[in-house]
Amino acid sequence: MSSVAVLTDSCASLPEEMLERLKIRTVAYYIHRGSEVLRDLVTIQREEFLRWLMTARTMPTTASPGPGDYFEAYEELAEQGVSEIVSIHMSSMVSGGFQAATVAQTMMKDKHPGIQINVIDTRTAALCQGWMVIQAARAALAGVGLEEITARVKRLIPLSRMIQTADTLRYLYLGGRIGRAQALAGSLLNIKPLIGIEDGVIAPLGKAHSRGQAYRQMAEMVAEQVGKGKVCVAYMHAGALREVEKIRDLVEARVQVVESFFGELSPALAVHTGPGTAGLCYYPVEDE
Repeated sequence: MSSVAVLTDSCASLPEEMLERLKIRTVAYYIHRGSEVLRDLVTIQREEFLRWLMTARTMPTTASPGPGDYFEAYEELAEQGVSEIVSIHMSSMVSGGFQAATVAQTMMKDKHPGIQINVIDTRTAALCQGWMVIQAARAALAGVGLEEITARVKRLIPLSRMIQTADTLRYLYLGGRIGRAQALAGSLLNIKPLIGIEDGVIAPLGKAHSRGQAYRQMAEMVAEQVGKGKVCVAYMHAGALREVEKIRDLVEARVQVVESFFGELSPALAVHTGPGTAGLCYYPVEDE
């Protein structure tokens, strides 16, 4: 086992194969569906949840793991012989996961003072958070130390960008996560909003009259930021693989993508984005 363990939330939405290969530990978010309490990607999986969500008459709610959930995960890692942990979480502006993990960090100091834990607020979510987790895990497996891993993750925070679109902002609105994209909430039904995360909160990036136009705008935004440089891209979706394949083709015709993968949003995120969401999370890569 690497000397540094990497932990994140289920909302990082990384593929299972990647979690296993990179030895990433996750803590599940909660989904409250009527009287049911579900654990994200533990007691409810993506396909089943999206089928239900498309016909749901009342919206479920979500909750971040509590300090006890993170403490349990930290303690299990400590029992496996881990002495250093980097704990990577979605924006504290939209979720309480970072705060709960910070409380658990303090609890660990009291009970296990020899365990060092660095808790990071990524100020983003989904596969932007996921990219930071991937790079942390790769560094940990390569034997990089905790402080350098932490520094590498933090360097990615201002570089990472998210762009996504959906047929409606209804889910974000009902879930209370709409942030500055509130201005788009009253758009006509034939408008496809483009949203992202800026300064830790959901923000409007533009709007289009069709999905095709929205996807072309996404590719243009990436090309504008990256220029002739290189980029890593995660194509994210909620039950819309064919749609993100279209995004991939447009993006990779415009910029040099050095690494990419497809990732489907976890149920706890799909609650807020809705079925059919398609987009990408990316960051520019510097030549070494």
